[in-house]
Amino acid sequence: MVPIVVRREKLVSAEFPYVRPRRLRSTPAMRRLVAETRLHPAELILPAFVREGISEPRPIGSMPGVVQHTRDTLRRAAVEAAEAGLGGIMLFGVPEVQDAIGSEGTNPDGILQQAIRDVVSEVGDQLVVMSDLCLDEYTDHGHCGVLAEDGSVDNDATLERYKEMALVQAEAGVHLVGPSGMMDGQVGVVRRALDEAGFQDTGILAYTAKYASAFFGPFREAVGSSLKGDRKAYQQDPANARESLRELEQDIAEGADLVMVKPAMAYLDVLRQVADASPVPVAAYQVSGEYSMVEAAAANGWVDRERLILETLTSIRRAGAEQILTYWATEAAGMLR
Repeated sequence: MVPIVVRREKLVSAEFPYVRPRRLRSTPAMRRLVAETRLHPAELILPAFVREGISEPRPIGSMPGVVQHTRDTLRRAAVEAAEAGLGGIMLFGVPEVQDAIGSEGTNPDGILQQAIRDVVSEVGDQLVVMSDLCLDEYTDHGHCGVLAEDGSVDNDATLERYKEMALVQAEAGVHLVGPSGMMDGQVGVVRRALDEAGFQDTGILAYTAKYASAFFGPFREAVGSSLKGDRKAYQQDPANARESLRELEQDIAEGADLVMVKPAMAYLDVLRQVADASPVPVAAYQVSGEYSMVEAAAANGWVDRERLILETLTSIRRAGAEQILTYWATEAAGMLR
């Protein structure tokens, strides 16, 4: 058979002066009318740190405007987030004591579990309460898992600890757990543990594509990390994008309810690929280094701070993120009103 070729007739000339794209940029109302990407407070998630043993919030030097909360100030921050219309809050615990296996991460009365109960009781009907499921805040070596005799992170021994963490967080009432250690099989192990213990309704936000990034630097101060060395043996290589799709396939098969790309701004290409392929909602984390760079530039008068905050968030949303974790969440929600 001879193939049929259909050719579209030109309806108008593609040359100036007939085509003037600036017509659709002419006024604020026109730009608003034709905007392809919109931000909404309900898509924003506030990461928040709560520290054991302090009576006043402790500023984080490398993250201007962000603090380690007390339990009381965390409650207030959660209420503010709910009143601003945010979608959720992600909690990180900072314990007083660290050890080789991160014991405080599985202590039912550990600081993170207490914080979960506090926030759920305060705003649990208004915000999705999420918790970081990782050992790096709790270990004296700062790695995301249990170490083998040779000093490497033991993947399967770490999964046993993740199962225990998932259960104490679920018992505290968390809505979504966020396994972030990039251990092979972490989502499946956590899903089975939750289901077998009767927590079928506790969801999993999988850190699907988490890169071994220099942008995490300020976060380590925020959680009091003791890390020496790096996490390149288990977090992804910044040079690689295709393996993120393999991680996505595995996490979906293991039961992830949402997936995430982290960091966001330097990995918008990865975010786009994951968003195009994912059958579940896709989040992205605008991480500490991305936040701190903007704050530092703004403090020096080099950039328009508010415009840049919204521009960076819009770029992440445009690349495919349906939820964005950002330290500006509450403030940005106010800008969007």
